[in-house]
Amino acid sequence: MKVGDSQEYLGRNSLVKRLALQVGSAKMAVSILINRGDMTKDGKLTDKGKKRDAMTAEERALDRAARMSGYNMDDYTYNPITNKTKLKANGKK
Repeated sequence: MKVGDSQEYLGRNSLVKRLALQVGSAKMAVSILINRGDMTKDGKLTDKGKKRDAMTAEERALDRAARMSGYNMDDYTYNPITNKTKLKANGKK
């Protein structure tokens, strides 16, 4: 699979598959998810992981941006090609 294939996994319930494609292996994806507290060592999603898995790629990106900045999710635009967010000119804390 190519890195670009992660575009196929933009929807809900695709956290592990999408991350595996982005980082290059399922083993590395699982390790990252365990370190973040999204997965247990036996490979089951934690409550936090289940919440993230229920989000789309866009929702996860917007959530990350909002948590890190203090702005609202609605203050950002999302680019599905780059999986990046950008603060709108009128964003307010």
